[in-house]
Amino acid sequence: MPDGSSPLAHSSVTSSSEVRHDWTVAEVQALLDLPFPELMFRAQTLHRAAFDPTETQISTLLSIKTGGCPEDCAYCPQSAKHEQGVKADKLMAVEAVLTEAKKAKAAGASRFCMGAAWRSPKERDLDTVCAMIEGVKQLGMETCVTLGMLDNAQAHKLHDAGLDYYNHNLDTSPEYYGEIISTRTYQERLDTLSNVRDAGINVCCGGIVGLGENETDRAGLITALATLPAHPESVPINLLVKVEGTPLAKADEVEPLDFVRMIAAARITMPKSRVRLAAGRENMSDETQALCFLAGANSIFYGERLLTTPNPQATRDRTLLDKLGMHTTGIGLPSA
Repeated sequence: MPDGSSPLAHSSVTSSSEVRHDWTVAEVQALLDLPFPELMFRAQTLHRAAFDPTETQISTLLSIKTGGCPEDCAYCPQSAKHEQGVKADKLMAVEAVLTEAKKAKAAGASRFCMGAAWRSPKERDLDTVCAMIEGVKQLGMETCVTLGMLDNAQAHKLHDAGLDYYNHNLDTSPEYYGEIISTRTYQERLDTLSNVRDAGINVCCGGIVGLGENETDRAGLITALATLPAHPESVPINLLVKVEGTPLAKADEVEPLDFVRMIAAARITMPKSRVRLAAGRENMSDETQALCFLAGANSIFYGERLLTTPNPQATRDRTLLDKLGMHTTGIGLPSA
């Protein structure tokens, strides 16, 4: 055990009955600073209290409207404000999306996520997205969309179409946020999350590691997520995928064990949420991903792409999960 110098040295963070919403940045910082074996033990203890440690949930993400976004997120190649940005495409047709959803289901996904590069959806486009949601639901899959900011009426419309999850990330700490995005405030992100929650839709909300933030900012991101009125049902922790033409194309690399620590901190502070190992897996070793699962990650995206960035192919994921003796929820990955 730690020597007592840590504020969490003798805390009860391993209690399976306690779900807290009053975490402080100092407490999360202390978690991130724990000796690695102790941090992993605490994360795994809580993970086992709420989940099968050998099980992971599989999702597939499809970009249904790519490029031309008016936001200036420094990490995103879909921003129209960056040089060499992704060319703007029109919103996909409903049948084309359902074709991709059928492929995803056949390949093992239990949740189908659809992303559109918008600041917020126009009503005519929202009607089309609702038709996509209804079609995917009829396939027997969970649905998730990320469409930018939503007002209350839009959130309720998506709920009525049968939407299961809405993704809207906080990205980073409140203090560092202004270094990454200027076209949308932190409060606007929180307002969208509130509208989604009020409409009865599950929340998918996480952030990105590797934006140039310091360790206090990383603790601040976890704290912001863990002090929401209700913990997100899904918490994607992304590793920055550096893309030429974006302001963060030359960002410093993240130490793999530091990323694992973020997964563990998310698990400890949000013990009943699914912690998703999201973007950046293409650049992670099998050993790093294995440690992330040990730290409490129990959801992954699979498929060749995540919106506009690479992702490990399903065959590599199947091989890794087989090596680890892990299984998937729902249909599971197909055998070789």
